[in-house]
Amino acid sequence: MELLAVVALGVFALGYFLLGGADIGVGMLLPVLGRDAAQRRLVIAAIAPFFLGNEVWLVATAGVLVGNFPELEGELLSGLFPAVVLLLCGWILRDMGLWLRGRADVRAWWAICDATITGGSWAVALSWGWMFAGLLAGQFHAVATGPGAVLAAVAIAAVFAVHGLAFAALRLSGPLHQRARALFGRGDERRVFALTSAAMALLCLVVGIRLPLLDNTADPGTLGLLLPAMMVITPLLIAAQAYAWWVCRGRVERPSYL
Repeated sequence: MELLAVVALGVFALGYFLLGGADIGVGMLLPVLGRDAAQRRLVIAAIAPFFLGNEVWLVATAGVLVGNFPELEGELLSGLFPAVVLLLCGWILRDMGLWLRGRADVRAWWAICDATITGGSWAVALSWGWMFAGLLAGQFHAVATGPGAVLAAVAIAAVFAVHGLAFAALRLSGPLHQRARALFGRGDERRVFALTSAAMALLCLVVGIRLPLLDNTADPGTLGLLLPAMMVITPLLIAAQAYAWWVCRGRVERPSYL
């Protein structure tokens, strides 16, 4: 039962970093991919159908961590508190920019929202890099510090950016597609997306191995209540996500509702 709890956490975490990591990366590169307000709206349309659904995976990951690993969750939240605050602030800023951008037909307002989308996306990616820098070293009672932690955080954020770039190349069309392709060279975008997805999965796997998950599971009674519910909900979540991706599988040709 303890192993099943670990697997459930891994499934939700992978869902977030593979899917949500893509739209975070697109947001990080918004001013690079879109040279003007109209182009940036098309770039945003590439992630518009997905970003809310992708965030569900993060909420589910947090829920699984709280329910199945309550003591470890408390240690992680208190030890990594500065990085968690940065993550939440970036998340709020990014979503505010996405939702509010189309509420006014004013160039200055678009510029402000584009800046919050980009800055918020970078804050989210760097906060994950900051947390992972310590977790990869087996340090989860405090955030990592020093030049090595900074380099690790930037390197992990770069993985988010390249992951988003490959996703943008898969979703965009015309000049925006060509621009995204030119930024990572002649490689096929599907292959690059597969490679960045593998890098994300490997990163999550190594962090999971470094965490003392099996030693910090909830009591059998709690797991006996939570795991059957997750076994019912998880296939439904995966099916809904797969349906959304199938419906919106085409390349972006025009602006979205955002």
